[in-house]
Amino acid sequence: MLYDRAKIFIKAGDGGNGSASFRREKFIPYGGPDGGDGGRGGSVYLEVDPGLNTLLPFKFKTHYKAESGGNGGKQQKHGKAGEDLYIKVPPGTIFYTEPDPDDPDEALLQGDLTVPGQTIMVARAGRGGLGNTHFKTSVHQAPKMAQKGEPGEERWIRLELKLIADVGLVGFPNAGKSSLLTACTAATPKIGDYPFTTLEPNLGVVQIDIDTAFVMADIPGLIEGASQGVGLGHEFLRHVERTRLLLHVIDGSGLAGRDPIEDYEQINHELAEYRPELVDKPQIVVINKIDMPETQENLPRLRKYFRGKDAEFYEVSAIGMLHTDDLMKRVAARLATLPPAQPLIKMDSDETPVLKPGSLDQDAFSVQKIEDGFYRVRGKRIERVIAMTDLENEEALERLQVVFDRTGIARALEEAGVKGGDMVQFGRVELEWQDSW
Repeated sequence: MLYDRAKIFIKAGDGGNGSASFRREKFIPYGGPDGGDGGRGGSVYLEVDPGLNTLLPFKFKTHYKAESGGNGGKQQKHGKAGEDLYIKVPPGTIFYTEPDPDDPDEALLQGDLTVPGQTIMVARAGRGGLGNTHFKTSVHQAPKMAQKGEPGEERWIRLELKLIADVGLVGFPNAGKSSLLTACTAATPKIGDYPFTTLEPNLGVVQIDIDTAFVMADIPGLIEGASQGVGLGHEFLRHVERTRLLLHVIDGSGLAGRDPIEDYEQINHELAEYRPELVDKPQIVVINKIDMPETQENLPRLRKYFRGKDAEFYEVSAIGMLHTDDLMKRVAARLATLPPAQPLIKMDSDETPVLKPGSLDQDAFSVQKIEDGFYRVRGKRIERVIAMTDLENEEALERLQVVFDRTGIARALEEAGVKGGDMVQFGRVELEWQDSW
């Protein structure tokens, strides 16, 4: 079956640690620091692969991690950069960030990948830590500290595939949608006279001539209540959203015990209930099974109804391939007058975009008292500083104290009631607060 939804965990590579080494060469006293910087980690990208048409690979693998950067070395040797990771997805994939437990509003539609080769960075690599050469000053000639590598971004993202097709076939089960797709394309969907013959969308290419072709999709699962999830409604209604034109196929014979006009009205009702703008999409009504006597009896009534609705309609037999060529030529002519499908979310730049779930000021921070003796500080920059600080190094801790004072974090915590011995959480790191801070 079509696997069109997935949830995956992505982790960009961590930056490599900087080196805290010193030159030790014969006949050169006081060699000084020569520690190199760590290499950056690899970032994670989503990339559109036109050869894919399902999210099935993500059923078997849900965790993806890019390569971390190498550590810096002696003689100012820079660590190796981690290799970027490109995750292939089919055209028509949209993705959402999963909500942060502390920030439920973070779950947003982040991107719509429709163009072959299109990429977007979804997890930024961690920067490499600085070696001790960067901390040498006129009054501190032999720094023994170096930065740790910055952790790479990590998050859960939700993928959803919305098929890219010019034309969508909608209608009740057994109206003849699959038969019409078979008659007009090289697609070979399963066909049978029982409910829900089609359990997944099927795509086919209609070739009118050497210069004119379009993609047509059979959208299954539409019955009464589909917009509320009855049957397979919610599974497939979303695939209608990208289509430019709908072919509304009805069984003109009424042999399934349903009235063709009621079927037509019910399907349009379900489209409107699911997403109101869908009912405004251009439609051509296809009265199918005209080679049956029962359909011939119904035709006068159906013609009168659709003419009264000012609806364009065609009378065909998908099985007998009667008038199907004329219908497809008319579809091609209608498509030529319609604008191309637009992505659900537009990328603002031709350059590779970067996922930015939040727009907070990098220097902003907040202090929260969780309970007596336990506080939490949240902020992009301070969490990064803590993560890149070697908390076992005395010089690094002294530098961290300066950061607390200059950024106002120390004062904010004191105003919140922090005391020596209390625990303070910065991201994933917990520190025991000291009064000297």
